[in-house]
Amino acid sequence: MAVRACQPIAMTHSDDAHSKAPNPFEKQLTDAGVPAEFHQMLSQHSLGTLTVKLGIKFLELSVERVVATMPVEGNTQVTGILHGGAHVVLAETLGSFAAGIHAGFGNRQALGVEIGASHHRAAAQGLVTGTCTPIHLGRTLTTHEIVMTDEQGRRLSTVRMTNMIREVQPNNAAK
Repeated sequence: MAVRACQPIAMTHSDDAHSKAPNPFEKQLTDAGVPAEFHQMLSQHSLGTLTVKLGIKFLELSVERVVATMPVEGNTQVTGILHGGAHVVLAETLGSFAAGIHAGFGNRQALGVEIGASHHRAAAQGLVTGTCTPIHLGRTLTTHEIVMTDEQGRRLSTVRMTNMIREVQPNNAAK
């Protein structure tokens, strides 16, 4: 399935400063299905080791919708079904990306402040698809609903995530 990037995002001046630098995460982003037009915006960030370990692959990235898949295999709990925490990791990854796209990945960053999940049914095999859509896109807060479904389109879990959008402080890591 081809990755769709909807509504390209205008780069900020801080993004332009990095436009000539090579992206050390190029292969990781490509392997995860992140469209090339997002690579420069993500040149200062990797996907994170957990995202890679869980096998999350992006299918669509836009302000209105972020979609990715994750295999059940390798991400199960002791009884052989997809671990509930894996659902939440997929959801938080999608919600964080969606909020970051809304913030612009420039002088503003998204920080997760709340997440809650309800699990509806189990998955023991195949791919799980997470679809993230906005509930609220504000200047300082975003709230998203992330729905996980199995390959038959059945809802596995529903997650609601809120991110705070704040200005990036020079030489100050997020705390």
